Amino acid sequence: MLGFTTRPSHQLLSLLCPGFQKPRLSVLCAQSRKSEILACAIHRPRAMAISSSSWELPLVAVCQVTSTPDKQQNFKTCAELVREAARSGACLAFLPEAFDFIARDPAETLQLSEPLDGNHLSQYTQLARECGLWLSLGGFHERGQDWEQTKKIYNCHVLLNSKGSVVATYRKTHLCDVEIPGQGPMHESNSTMPGPSLEAPVSTPAGKIGLAICYDMRFPELSLALAQAGAEILTYPSAFGSVTGPAHWEVLLRARAIETQCYVVAAAQCGRHHESRASYGHSMVVDPWGTVVARCSEGPGLCLARINLSYLRQIRQHLPVFQHRRPDLYGNLGHPLS
Repeated sequence: MLGFTTRPSHQLLSLLCPGFQKPRLSVLCAQSRKSEILACAIHRPRAMAISSSSWELPLVAVCQVTSTPDKQQNFKTCAELVREAARSGACLAFLPEAFDFIARDPAETLQLSEPLDGNHLSQYTQLARECGLWLSLGGFHERGQDWEQTKKIYNCHVLLNSKGSVVATYRKTHLCDVEIPGQGPMHESNSTMPGPSLEAPVSTPAGKIGLAICYDMRFPELSLALAQAGAEILTYPSAFGSVTGPAHWEVLLRARAIETQCYVVAAAQCGRHHESRASYGHSMVVDPWGTVVARCSEGPGLCLARINLSYLRQIRQHLPVFQHRRPDLYGNLGHPLS
């Protein structure tokens, strides 16, 4: 897997924002012989009069995997990437939706699911403590408290701190019940219950993170609500298909970043999981200007990016779109969380 980056154009920003200084860019690459991963990230030093080195900016790692029904093998793969992220100096690692497993059918999904206090998640709490970094576990197949009544699970995004404690849980609110020609039907509601609410953004060493999952990215109301509640980073752990991926993946992520003026971090599943399921991959980080600053290409691996909140605040200052909203015209679209 090769992780690479693109160099953004700052010409338009310079025109819109007089006095804006184009930040110098550098590329950091970390290579692991064991996993044969080359992970690159673009780092943006603080702009204008702020003189701090770019190396002082928080570093995040975005992990790309190919989950199968084998939960223990999936954990070994994820743990290797998390340890690589820790060696690279990341303060937070993002894992994709269904990092624990991708089953062959709804019956197997229910069979393999566990509660949050089960053995599988405990392995990740130990991993977070061992590595000393935060973990965004992008979509855990959770047997909730209503399991005995419903016999359905939740698609649960779990955020762990560096001590291995659960600091937030978000249960996917938009379930993917779609039939895309050439991609095969997906009826998530056959095994999964929709979550009842959004989670307020959580303060982390990289910034305030708003939690979402995959199909949620198609609903800008959710991202606007999280941004107005204080989110600086939106995260969309995903398992996009081979048809919707090339058509919609990058453009949706960049749109969410531009309209909310947030960083967007999207860890993705990739490759063939079993005989009837494959995912698009192309995990990426998008900055608040809409530039893809780090991405993975084919195969399991990771990419790294630094989060520059000074740059985010600068964009929000010069393009104050949230001050220009007209709720008198379109009601409570994307209203702040209560």
